[in-house]
Amino acid sequence: MAAHVHTGDLGPVQEAGRITSLDLIRGAAVLGILLMNAVYFQFGGAPYFNLSAGGSETWLDWSVGIFGEVFVEKFMGLFSLLFGAGMVLFIDRATERGRRGVLLSLWRNALLLIIGILHFLLWEGDVLTVYAVASAVLIALRKLRNRALISVGVAVFALSVPCALLAQYVADATGSPLHGLWTQGETPNDGVIDLLFLLGYFLRALGMMLIGAGLFRAGFISGGSPAKTYKMTAIIGIAVGIPLAAAGVIMVALHDYSFEVAFTGQIPNTLGTIPFALGYMSLIILWDHRADDWLKRRLRAVGRMALTNYLTQTVLGVLVLTLLLGDVEFVNRSAVLAFVVAVWALQVWWSEAWLSRFRFGPAEWLWRVATYRRGQPLRRPRRSYSAASAQDAAGRD
Repeated sequence: MAAHVHTGDLGPVQEAGRITSLDLIRGAAVLGILLMNAVYFQFGGAPYFNLSAGGSETWLDWSVGIFGEVFVEKFMGLFSLLFGAGMVLFIDRATERGRRGVLLSLWRNALLLIIGILHFLLWEGDVLTVYAVASAVLIALRKLRNRALISVGVAVFALSVPCALLAQYVADATGSPLHGLWTQGETPNDGVIDLLFLLGYFLRALGMMLIGAGLFRAGFISGGSPAKTYKMTAIIGIAVGIPLAAAGVIMVALHDYSFEVAFTGQIPNTLGTIPFALGYMSLIILWDHRADDWLKRRLRAVGRMALTNYLTQTVLGVLVLTLLLGDVEFVNRSAVLAFVVAVWALQVWWSEAWLSRFRFGPAEWLWRVATYRRGQPLRRPRRSYSAASAQDAAGRD
């Protein structure tokens, strides 16, 4: 199965050189993570992890929450895989053009760190700062062989499990109520617990980035593997991921959402992240190789504007769910789901509409200008995005 690549010059992230599977996966991932982040916008951090901590008033709320725990959390892992893939793609292309790819990538991720810090000031659930810091480790390890890079990524990801065990031990020993992490409240937790929680989060993100880099270099993410490989990965990944994620949900429920399983109850779900994310990725790549349709074109547009869409999700979430509806009692998980669907519809519409006139999303363009420290063309030629997509599709292998 040939990789779907828009061929053309190797200029910095030129439209003609885009890999369609990356854009499609990224589009699905950035829409998927809103399902979990929206809970955080409305109810805070505790209900994000603990279904009983807020927003679960009816059977529909519980169904939405359980579905999110089992099927949706993996989209953040998918997003992390793509960030790692995008980093090595950026370095490789910059090097091919005779630039200092490593230095340019370090500068680019320093800019991302600034974006992440500004985003964190708006909402504490930011992931961009984690990616920016973790990128330095990926750059240092980038020359490892593909299998070694993937193996190191799995090992790094697995280190988050002892972090969870240790955090649970400290919480049990100190009797911490885990405010903000498992129960509602503003009382500070033991600093060790917060540190272990953040360390586990960092290790999971870094591990997935390393795996993503190795899989991209192996040709898996770009769609270069045989169709049977993707089919088998999808079947095995989802067949392994669902029971593990469900086991975590059941384990916590059987303990009546006690803080005594706040961290250990997340371990099965964590272990299911890698196979589940790879299963999702494989299904999307198989879909990418089918005939184009309007939904795929629009999701690719969402993916091409992933940074813009991620940031605007936060702006809309904070404005609507935190500030406007934050104290409204009738707002539950079902209402939050309605907000998510509305934002999805808006972003699926505006991404293609914007890219029919402009080459890049607003945030992507600003990041690009700052990266190369010179002006970059923004306006598209008069040919429409749809016409360009049709021509590209006709020229594929």
